[in-house]
Amino acid sequence: MSVIHRTTLQPTKLELLASWLPSRPWYRGDTAQPKLTRAGGFRLDDPEGEVGIEFMVVEDASTAEPTTHLVPLTYRGAPLDGAEHALLGTAEHGVLGRRWIYDGCHDPVLVAQVTARLEGRAQPQAQSISNTPDHEVTRSFTGTGPLPAAFAAPVDTAEHTDLTASDGTVLRVLRILTPAAEHPVPAPTDATGHITGAWDLPDGTRVHGVFFELR
Repeated sequence: MSVIHRTTLQPTKLELLASWLPSRPWYRGDTAQPKLTRAGGFRLDDPEGEVGIEFMVVEDASTAEPTTHLVPLTYRGAPLDGAEHALLGTAEHGVLGRRWIYDGCHDPVLVAQVTARLEGRAQPQAQSISNTPDHEVTRSFTGTGPLPAAFAAPVDTAEHTDLTASDGTVLRVLRILTPAAEHPVPAPTDATGHITGAWDLPDGTRVHGVFFELR
């Protein structure tokens, strides 16, 4: 179960994201001066207990129309071989020491746990409270399992990130989040699976929407 340490992180996650997000093709804010706040998210556990896995929902108010971004992140105690291009940076954790922070779409541990969640084998955890399941994170899977164990390198578009397996299965990360009109959130009509989550709008309204789709 996820253990959340009440301690410092320097630089902070939002400081790292303010430098990294403007380089992404799906970023819609002011590249010169992002205005980021944390709006929600959840965690998944690494079965080996080595890698921190977090799905951050970040609100950017740098433009007239604020945008909500989904940013999967992993936290490691040592560099991930071959993933230098996916490194947001390093930060000093008050308890765990130096942490290497990655775009989680490039981390096989995160991808494996997302597919495990789609199949119902992984329990979402609260973003900021230790040992607490997050029941707002729902999933649906109507295909036949098991899902592929490996996916090719992620491909970014203007709205999402796609990871494709050798059998053609596509795991889509929705980088631009849109609140659904109802909750529970209905499955996308052309998807065989999806994961939904919740976040807060600037006015405090709690909303839900699709985070991942399986195609």
